[in-house]
Amino acid sequence: MDKSPALILAHGCFRDIHGKVAHGLVRSTDRFDIVAVIDPACAGQDAGTLLDGRPRGIPVLASIDAALAHARIRPEFAIVGMATHGGRFTETLRTALLEAARAGLSLVNGLHDLAGDDPEIAAETARHGASILDLRRPKPVAELHFWTGQIHGVVAPRIAVLGTDCALGKRTTSRWVVQALNAVGVKTEMIYTGQTGWMQGGRHGLILDALPNDFVSGELEHAILSCYRECRPDLIVLEGQSALRNPSGPCGAELLLSGATAGVILQHAPGRRCYDGFEGPHFRIPPVEDEIRLIEHYGVPVLGVSLNGRDSSPEELREAQRRLARTLDIPVVCPLEDGVTELLPPLRALLDRKQVA
Repeated sequence: MDKSPALILAHGCFRDIHGKVAHGLVRSTDRFDIVAVIDPACAGQDAGTLLDGRPRGIPVLASIDAALAHARIRPEFAIVGMATHGGRFTETLRTALLEAARAGLSLVNGLHDLAGDDPEIAAETARHGASILDLRRPKPVAELHFWTGQIHGVVAPRIAVLGTDCALGKRTTSRWVVQALNAVGVKTEMIYTGQTGWMQGGRHGLILDALPNDFVSGELEHAILSCYRECRPDLIVLEGQSALRNPSGPCGAELLLSGATAGVILQHAPGRRCYDGFEGPHFRIPPVEDEIRLIEHYGVPVLGVSLNGRDSSPEELREAQRRLARTLDIPVVCPLEDGVTELLPPLRALLDRKQVA
C-alpha cells in the first residue's frame, strides 16, 4: 500500500485520551505517511517522545502553515486526530479544517459531524480540487448486509479484544497481537470496527457506530466472511468498541454472538474508577473478575487480560498486574510497557484445540 503524506489535527488534545486517533497514527499506519501533528499546546516536541518516550521523527507544530513550511514532505491530507465528545466539531477543529481546505489539503474525518456537509469547508475543498472523506457518512441501505449465519462456516477462530470502558487501547492491543502472531508463523488478520483502524490501513472492517443498528451484526459478519475468503487466515482478531456495560454506548455482545467469537482478551485500566466522561456511583466500572463472569455467561472464555496504565502510577500498575495474574490464573500483560508476547500461548492453544476438533 502506497502511503500518502498527511498531517494530523490534534489541537489541544494530543496529550490526553481524546487524541487517541492521533496516537494510533503516530504509533503506526500503513495508509498514511505522517509528516506532522498540529497541536499548539505542545508544539516543538517529537510526537513519539510525547506519546511513549520513543522518538519517531514526527514534529508537533503549532499550525498548518508551519507544517506546510517545515514538513519534510508537503502533506496531501489533513486527518482529524481528535475524538471529541459526541463526535462533534469544536469551533477550534472546524477552523482548522477550513484552514486545511484553504491550503488545498484533502480532508479525512472520522467524527459524526460531516465535513462534507459544512458548506464553507466543502466549497473551499472543491475550489482547490481536493477531496473530503467522511468515514462515518452512512452507506446507502442497499449496500448494507443482514446477518445470515454463514459465520459458522468460517474455520478460522475469532478472538475479540473487548474492554471494561472506551478509550483503553483495544485497537492497539489488537494490532500488536496480530503482529506478534504473524511474527511466529500464525497467519492472522484483524477486523477493525472504528475510524482509526481504517486510517491505519485495515483491509477488512466496518465503522460500527456509523451503522443503523439493524445492520451491525450483518456488516460484522460480512467483514469476517470477506476477510476469510480473501486471506484464509489461521486466526481473526476483532477490535472491540466501548464496553458491555458502558451505559453511554454499550457494545461487545455483537462481537461475541454475531461474530461467533471463540475467546476474548479483556482490556482494562486498573486506575480508572468510572466510565470515561462520567463520575459518581452510577458510573462505576465493574471489577475485572465480574466482567469476566459476564463474558463467560455468553459462553466465551477470557484468555488473557491487557492493562492500560494511564490512570495508575508504575507501581500501582505492576501491583494490579500481579494481583490479577494471581487471582485469574490467565496471562495479564501491560502492552505499552512489555508487549503482548505472553498472550500468545493461550491463543495458540486455542488454535490447537480447534484443529484437533
